[in-house]
Amino acid sequence: MILTDYKTEINFSEEILKLKRELNAVILAHYYQESEIQDIADFVGDSLELARKAKETDAETIVFAGVHFMAETAKILNPNKPVIIPDLEAGCSLADSCPAPLFKAFREKHPEHIAVTYINCTAAVKALSDIICTSSNAEKIIVQIPEDKPILFSPDRNLGKYLMKKTGRNMTLWDGTCVVHETFSERKIIELKLEYPEAKVIAHPECEDPVLKRADFIGSTSKLLKFIQEDSATAYIVATESGIIHQMKKARPEKNFIPAPPDKNCSCNECPYMKLNTMEKLYLCMKNKEPQIHLDAEMIRKALIPIERMLELS
Repeated sequence: MILTDYKTEINFSEEILKLKRELNAVILAHYYQESEIQDIADFVGDSLELARKAKETDAETIVFAGVHFMAETAKILNPNKPVIIPDLEAGCSLADSCPAPLFKAFREKHPEHIAVTYINCTAAVKALSDIICTSSNAEKIIVQIPEDKPILFSPDRNLGKYLMKKTGRNMTLWDGTCVVHETFSERKIIELKLEYPEAKVIAHPECEDPVLKRADFIGSTSKLLKFIQEDSATAYIVATESGIIHQMKKARPEKNFIPAPPDKNCSCNECPYMKLNTMEKLYLCMKNKEPQIHLDAEMIRKALIPIERMLELS
């Protein structure tokens, strides 16, 4: 991408790479970022993979092209390194649905429960949790919890319901949803199946149950990407944020990937928060070393405990 303002012309890709060398930085990007950001990143992954990379990096600066809670996780794992993000307003509907004071009250109503909390939450909510999980490792974590221990699962009710079916564990669920995954239309997926009868439906477990019942495969973004590489089908209807299709096309260019449509005629299969990040904002945040993620030491100490439990259990 090139920006022209009568006097200057900026090649963002070149300038970002130059700044990366100057800052001794690593650029981490989620699968749902726009394709240009994915292509310039050092590593593209889902929440679990990005958390691992953030923990392992020896870079002096972490540039996180994702949403706010992901950058917070990187800061918790690297308290002494600057973590910068292209847009501080890049939030998450799931995180917004679960404010820390209400979550604290929820925990206090169920003091005997173990709080397994989806990583799509704020640092303050992580600090109140026992174990963090992602869609990649949630099932593996839940089956390791003794059966006599009741579980609170927050904040995604769709993922929680899916996990209850997969594990046979009854859990008390927080009533939150992802603004993208709850919009996919079962009716329109049926219409797509009629148009593309050879296509398999693949879906993220944050989708509503009627969509999951239509899916041939359900998994996290990384598992969906792995599935299409190993599976024999040649076409897929993809029921998750459409940014992942860029990586799918790169991995298997000979295959056809059809984004599942939402219920309305809109771009609702794109996360409005993820798409706040742009190449221009990525360049500016690296140039200015702002905006940075700031968390107090006590918050980091408390939130690190359930994140490290997640990494150990997964």
